Amino acid sequence: MTRLQKSTIYALLIFFAAIYSLPLLVMLSGSLKSPTEIQAAPNRLLPESWHWENYLTAIQSMPFWQYLTNTLTLCVGTVAGTVISCSMAAYAFAKLKWWGRDKLFAVLIGTMLLPWHVTMIPRFLLLRELGLYNTLGALILPTFLGDAFSIFLLRQFFRTIPEDISEAARIDGLSEWGIFWRVIMPMSVPALVTVGLFQFVAAWNDFSGPLLFLSNKDRFPLAYGLEQFVSSYADQTHLLLAAATLFTLPIVVLFFFAQKTFLKGIATTGLKD
Repeated sequence: MTRLQKSTIYALLIFFAAIYSLPLLVMLSGSLKSPTEIQAAPNRLLPESWHWENYLTAIQSMPFWQYLTNTLTLCVGTVAGTVISCSMAAYAFAKLKWWGRDKLFAVLIGTMLLPWHVTMIPRFLLLRELGLYNTLGALILPTFLGDAFSIFLLRQFFRTIPEDISEAARIDGLSEWGIFWRVIMPMSVPALVTVGLFQFVAAWNDFSGPLLFLSNKDRFPLAYGLEQFVSSYADQTHLLLAAATLFTLPIVVLFFFAQKTFLKGIATTGLKD
């Protein structure tokens, strides 16, 4: 590839990255403006004066730390449930031989065609009968039952690990659980981080789940709390943008630090049919 071709590719990447970053920059800029400046010059990217107190006002205008604690509890619980359940199911589909394995896997993939709204009412009725309504457990417990997409992603990664490694571990006396936990899992960190990151973002942004299962404000996560904040401060754009920035920033930071492992997990998944 010539230098001109590389320069053209980099220029195009920078151009499209700038386009996709523009809404985030506008949100960040608006969160630092005064109400008067937002009304007078909404299209100006850099504020005339930087009003960092907008963030403090936004935090003090809602139970932000309670929402954040609930959100982190929800994210950590669902990530743990997804990684544990999906990794075990993916290992069974990828490395173990048993009757009907491929047919059952096809059925599992078929469930990805079902939207969440189809199972919404049965799931609500079941979790209510279990006494989990109005608890974070109603949102965390289902993740311990597996997720079709995450199982598929991990299965494809596990299949890229040579079978000779598992056979050598069996010769050394390891059980299937030992092979899974001490051999396969350490070698699958990129894929596990990818699945965990997907689930973390999904739990962080989840609005439908808390809307359906939660009614106590003390248990609201940030996504649902932000909607309540928007309803109360609809006429104060600077506070809305400050709250939206506080909600978005942790995901951006998380992806920034995990991007290398995340991209490695995506790039090495599905290389083997």
